[in-house]
Amino acid sequence: MSKRQRAAARRATIRDARMDDVEAIHALVTEFSRQEFMLPRSRSELYDSLRDFEVAEVGGEVVGCAALSIVWEGMAEIQSLAVRDGYQRRGIGRRLVKACLAEARRLGALKVFVLTAVPAFFERMRFSYVPRETLPHKIWSDCVKCVKFPHCNELALAIDLPPPRARARRGAGDRGGA
Repeated sequence: MSKRQRAAARRATIRDARMDDVEAIHALVTEFSRQEFMLPRSRSELYDSLRDFEVAEVGGEVVGCAALSIVWEGMAEIQSLAVRDGYQRRGIGRRLVKACLAEARRLGALKVFVLTAVPAFFERMRFSYVPRETLPHKIWSDCVKCVKFPHCNELALAIDLPPPRARARRGAGDRGGA
């Protein structure tokens, strides 16, 4: 990555996904699923869950994505986190996760978890290991679609978010960081 590209990556815009982003999201998810870092998603699935997605945009081009899926009362999952080669290790993935956590807080989630083969990234963001058995059975319906099922190498990590009351007691100007 050139010096110019590195500077552009630092200025990446994180925003809600739009319908015209589906092809770029699909390309990212497909590439990472080929490398067995995530489950593939069809275009139809992406359109169905488009409201869950945040994208990272650099110079009008989508270079990253992540989705926040509501799983159960008080619980959400970060899915499909991907940052295109050449833009990794520039803070874009971290910013996408922070955007998902901010949305989870806004919605009142108390716990956000992730299933990942790359736990160190999430550990640096204060996620902790949790036993997979403690997660709702609903999430395992996606696992059946995986080529690795039932011999999965993904680990479950989670982060607890402060309850809504605790957030409400903060000062009006304090939005709290992720």
